[in-house]
Amino acid sequence: MSQTAALRSLRATVRSAPRELKLLVVLLVAALWAWAFVLVLAAVGFARIQSFDEHLLLVLRRPENLSVPIGPHWLLDVAREITALGSTTILLVVTSSVVGYLWLERRYGLLALVLASTSGGVLITTMLKDVLGRPRPSVVPHLVAVTSPSFPSGHSMLSTTVYLTLGALLTRVSADRATKLYFVLLPSMLTVSIGLSRIYLGVHYPTDVLGGWVGGLVWALACVVVARELERRRVIAPGDAPPGQRVARSTRAT
Repeated sequence: MSQTAALRSLRATVRSAPRELKLLVVLLVAALWAWAFVLVLAAVGFARIQSFDEHLLLVLRRPENLSVPIGPHWLLDVAREITALGSTTILLVVTSSVVGYLWLERRYGLLALVLASTSGGVLITTMLKDVLGRPRPSVVPHLVAVTSPSFPSGHSMLSTTVYLTLGALLTRVSADRATKLYFVLLPSMLTVSIGLSRIYLGVHYPTDVLGGWVGGLVWALACVVVARELERRRVIAPGDAPPGQRVARSTRAT
């Protein structure tokens, strides 16, 4: 195929794509630019960024005792409970539960998407931590135990990947706009809360959390875009309905 023919084919594909898929691609490109910017900041390690990160961590602690965070005494327990929602154990339980449900419902396309999204997010996070090797904050005491490098925040990136992907899948079970919005806002608020708890507990710099949020958003959007394109090309059934429902729909259509 010549270059001109390939270009025409690409234009035809773009024009035929539904508006929702085009919007997803635009969001993905914007998120990729933001992710590239954050990665550059993390890799270069600007002194001003480091100073800004440390200043915010100090603002969240009592000056007379840096091991005590600001706010009421119960807020520390709340932060520890919220941060647990982004732990590997909890995310594994949530993912396994969803995979089990999708297996019982024979929604194998969605099952594969959940597994690819989760395992890919874990792989990317681990690789970035090892490559960049940013040390954990030392300006304030850690209020929970940590062992891995700091950037990006694994809790922030993996919770964004898992919860946003699941929220996107849930939007497909309802035609009501308010319900769809709920399925988007709920995981978004959850991932924001988890990221903020990591800063409050002193185990991540704000830029670590920002990197985790953006990276998780990029990966979740990429998975959704791929799924929608596969549906459009009929590689997987639209909505990934169980086999029995597909037969029923086909019968009604004829």
